[in-house]
Amino acid sequence: MERTKNKKIILICAAATTVLLIACMLIGYFTLKSAYPRPYRSEVQASQVSESLVYAVAKAESGFREGAESGAGAIGLMQLMPATAEFICRKERIPFAFERLKEGAYNIRLGSAYLKYLLNRFENEDTALAAYNAGEGTVREWLKREELSCDGKSLTHIPFEETENYVKKVKKFRKIYQFFYDKT
Repeated sequence: MERTKNKKIILICAAATTVLLIACMLIGYFTLKSAYPRPYRSEVQASQVSESLVYAVAKAESGFREGAESGAGAIGLMQLMPATAEFICRKERIPFAFERLKEGAYNIRLGSAYLKYLLNRFENEDTALAAYNAGEGTVREWLKREELSCDGKSLTHIPFEETENYVKKVKKFRKIYQFFYDKT
């Protein structure tokens, strides 16, 4: 009788522990997922760039702070330099408005368009991401150097630690976005 009672207590404790463990895992999952938001979905979806990549860039650039400004002068969610924003506006025939660069939807639209432009200019996604961070001209110079590129099209080594870390961070964030949101 005592043995049966002990078995029941053990089973109840095991069941309670399992329920508690599952609850903690679900709380952790949803807490982490909330750290990877997807604002301005219509603008991102209209960009014709992978949603997970656009969101990963925005998270890496500003942590989704619309009013973010860097010491170098980059502005908004996707940290666009005003000259870059003006360039992409001319290219895409979008009216340029400096005062709107801190508006999330406008900044995402321009940043996504610029990201698409770089992805089309460079064959390798990592190289395009390096150009988003360090500048297209800088990356073109790197591609000319044999110790940085074996084919002149993609980087085998990124000489700026900040840019190398940026590319790694975007790739990590992209994998997390894919885990939470991609249906494949």
